[in-house]
Amino acid sequence: MNKNNIEIARSYYTAIGKKNIQEFEQYLHPDVKVINPLIERTGKEVVLEALKGFIEAFNTLTIRAAFDSPDQAILVIDVDYPAPIGNIRTASLISIQDALIVKIELFFDGRPFQTRLV
Repeated sequence: MNKNNIEIARSYYTAIGKKNIQEFEQYLHPDVKVINPLIERTGKEVVLEALKGFIEAFNTLTIRAAFDSPDQAILVIDVDYPAPIGNIRTASLISIQDALIVKIELFFDGRPFQTRLV
C-alpha cells in the first residue's frame, strides 16, 4: 500500500461502513491495538472478532471530517444504531506505521451501551 494517512483512515472506515471485512482487515497491523471507553483489544484477530460484532450492531457509519499528520489521522464519524441508542458521534485517533493501522483510540459517550453490557 502506498497511501497517505488520511486515505488509509478513510478507506478503513469506508470499508467498515460497507461492512466489508475482507476490505478493512487489510489495513490492520498484526499487533493493532484498539482502545475505546468500554474495552481495549490487542492483536489483529482479536480486533477483527470485535469488529464483526460491531458491524452487525450499527445501521450506518458516516465520516463527517478527517485530519492527518505525519503518523496519525483523526476521523470524526457518526455511527447510527437501532433504537434506543441512535446516533453516536465518535472521534477516532488512528496511528499508522508503514501504511498499516497500529492503534485506534475511539472517543465517544459510552453511557448508551452500559445497560447492554450488564
